[in-house]
Amino acid sequence: MSALPAFPPLRRLADSSWSDAGLAIVVAAAQLSPLLFRHSDSGRPWHWWGYIAAVGASLPLAARRRAPIAVLLLCVAFSMLYDLTDPVAPQPLWYAVLIALYGVASSCPPRVRLPVFLGMCAGGLATVGSLDTATRGVVLYVAAYALGRASAGSRAQAAVLAERAVRLESERRAAEERAAERERARIARDMHDVLAHSISLMVVQAEAGPVVLDMAPARAAAAFDAIAGTGRDALDQLRRMLAVLRDEEGTRAPQPTVHDLPELTRKVARAGVEVRCTTEGEPRPLPADCGVAAYRIVQEALTNVVKHARADRAEVRLRWRDNDLEILVADNGRGAGTNLPSGGNGLIGIRERAAACGGTATAGPRADRLPGFEVRARLPVAAPEIGVAS
Repeated sequence: MSALPAFPPLRRLADSSWSDAGLAIVVAAAQLSPLLFRHSDSGRPWHWWGYIAAVGASLPLAARRRAPIAVLLLCVAFSMLYDLTDPVAPQPLWYAVLIALYGVASSCPPRVRLPVFLGMCAGGLATVGSLDTATRGVVLYVAAYALGRASAGSRAQAAVLAERAVRLESERRAAEERAAERERARIARDMHDVLAHSISLMVVQAEAGPVVLDMAPARAAAAFDAIAGTGRDALDQLRRMLAVLRDEEGTRAPQPTVHDLPELTRKVARAGVEVRCTTEGEPRPLPADCGVAAYRIVQEALTNVVKHARADRAEVRLRWRDNDLEILVADNGRGAGTNLPSGGNGLIGIRERAAACGGTATAGPRADRLPGFEVRARLPVAAPEIGVAS
């Protein structure tokens, strides 16, 4: 049968049973050897039950892992029978008893193994006639017990290490899954930002195309050029993103940051929304993730202006403060439009991007009570360097 490989514990049990059976045979041969040598030396045959006792004290070792106490009792009983066959036995049957005691010490709980061990020592001192033999027996019992406890300690330590390895492997896999989930979320946000922004601009420009063609034919070509340019930009960004997923090093490009906001506002202006961009304070370097988040937050907010606000003007304000960058995107719109569908993920994505780099984001009616909607975000920046006079 080939079932054992599918069940490692059964396989280990089968392997240990075979090894214990082999050990029992070896011990039986070792314990029979004095009887055979005495028969050949003296010419007087050994009592037949002596052979039975030597074999009987050895064969139970084949089950020493499954029933250590019963095996020890059998080994002791047959050893005592062996001693009764002749008051001057060639040598006591140490091997089987010591191995059985080793098994008890290595596998039984303290409430079982300690009384058994003490009883073995007391019995050895009380029943063996020769003090030298009794002392030697007690020393051997102590050694067997100590080796059994050392073996149990090694197995326990190995089990702890194995459990720790399993736990660490599980934690590593969980960390990899979390990292993969974060990466999928990041890619989804990037694709949403690129597609939602570009397609929104293209739809608005395409809807305005027939009107421009009728009212100002000279501007129609510029409108269609803007549609084509927006589409090309979207395709370029998607190609770069897919190249990163395919790990094509040669086609990668830097992610946009706040330095690319002027180009973004020009694209939105071509869709019919005038954007005014202002900066307050001294710009400072942003962490890489915060720089990308700042751009994407402004991009998503302007996309919402184009898609839903029915606005013709918008304001982007960057305020550099001591410990953070405050971003404000406000419009003069009249409320949510209905001409473009939305999955409702834009504002959620803005909050997630801000939170991912340790910032915050809010959205709602304008704080200055003017008509329109605003998005505010705060992202952490490096503290400004302060000179110290010497």
